[in-house]
Amino acid sequence: MGLIARQLEESGIPTVTMTCARDITEAVNPPRSVFLDFPLGHTTGRAHDPVLGRRIIEGALAAFADADHPGWMSDQSIHWADDDSWKDSVMRPVASGTTDIPGSDDERSPRRDTPQYQSIDDASAAEKTHGDEQCLVCKGVDY
Repeated sequence: MGLIARQLEESGIPTVTMTCARDITEAVNPPRSVFLDFPLGHTTGRAHDPVLGRRIIEGALAAFADADHPGWMSDQSIHWADDDSWKDSVMRPVASGTTDIPGSDDERSPRRDTPQYQSIDDASAAEKTHGDEQCLVCKGVDY
């Protein structure tokens, strides 16, 4: 969404993105964004809680007035729970094949210090396009 927001802004349409994934949003660097430390998929709050949803949306709309520089990000001071123990079951993958947390098998590759490509052709295309320069999409990604 951050990439779309940047394109819309270039066309003169103001945007604000809402995110529960700070690192991804910082890497994409949208014009202005609001971060909510909630589980992914719950950017506007808990299901069937219109009061919370309205509070979150109002906070996001305030970004249009509060943002004072490109790439501005606000933290909404709303908490999913009284403590961060909820993160143990949704954000910390367990080894594949274990049954500690139902449905939590994580088949993703580990993060690496260098960009990874799907194929040699993709790597060649990136090198040809960007050379030694950092890709504007990846700008700010901490490899």
